[in-house]
Amino acid sequence: MEKPLLLYIFVFHWHFLNALFTVEAPQSLYTVEYGSNVTMECTFPVNGQLKFRDLSVSWEKKDEFRKEVYVLLKGEEDFSSQHSDFKGRIKLLKDKLNFGQSLLQITDVKLRDAGFYRCLIDYRGADYKMINLKVKAPYRTINQGVVSTGDKEWKLTCQSEGYPKAEVIWQNEKYQDLTDKANTSYETGDDQLYRVTSTLTIKSRADEFFHCIFWNEELQENTSAILYVADSAEDILWTKNRRFVGAILIVTALFGSVLLFTLCIRKELSKNEDKHNCRDVSFEEEDLKYKQVEKT
Repeated sequence: MEKPLLLYIFVFHWHFLNALFTVEAPQSLYTVEYGSNVTMECTFPVNGQLKFRDLSVSWEKKDEFRKEVYVLLKGEEDFSSQHSDFKGRIKLLKDKLNFGQSLLQITDVKLRDAGFYRCLIDYRGADYKMINLKVKAPYRTINQGVVSTGDKEWKLTCQSEGYPKAEVIWQNEKYQDLTDKANTSYETGDDQLYRVTSTLTIKSRADEFFHCIFWNEELQENTSAILYVADSAEDILWTKNRRFVGAILIVTALFGSVLLFTLCIRKELSKNEDKHNCRDVSFEEEDLKYKQVEKT
């Protein structure tokens, strides 16, 4: 009878002590960009001067399988069980522990870092909080291509990469939707970024602008590009010729400037040489006069 009673008293007091020790998460959700840094925080009561030997801190990622991110065991760092995903990218700001702050810094954030993290603190009691990390990669740069396929038919292409998966919307200059006529493909690499390629083949009777828009519904963000289709192949040829003529004029101007500069230098050198010769003649005349005076 005594053993069950003692066990009941121990369990009661353990829950009571843990109820007094509470870990908090000032921010339960962090959203950061791919490749950037993030610092996640949980707090705990210190009540006086912190005794590192009594403190244990654990950060772990709750995936399909648990991944150890960081461990401080009785005041000593332990990286022996750290998951390979986080090697060389994790730091705990230990100077902040004195203020009851457990700040975990992750550098060069990857898409696979997204998920739920558990911050567990054991210090005269134990408690934990869950923190959600979301990672995004906006479709900032759109590579464009405009190719003539003949008979005033054009192949327009937009390419970009990001995360999460984005929809590509096509519109003409009157903002009429042409998305149904486009073909969009998606690829993913080791970095888990989506590489999106969208192609629109269309006939254009006159000079016209087209818009391709990468719409990320999950993030409620969009990035757009404008593609210009010339009226005919002659227009493109004329543009190329104009660029070629412009390049020739620039080269000619540069060559002329160099030639003019060379002539000016040579002219200046010639002037200096004439002055030098004049000085030599004057000196000889003076010397001759001096000799004549001596003879007299």
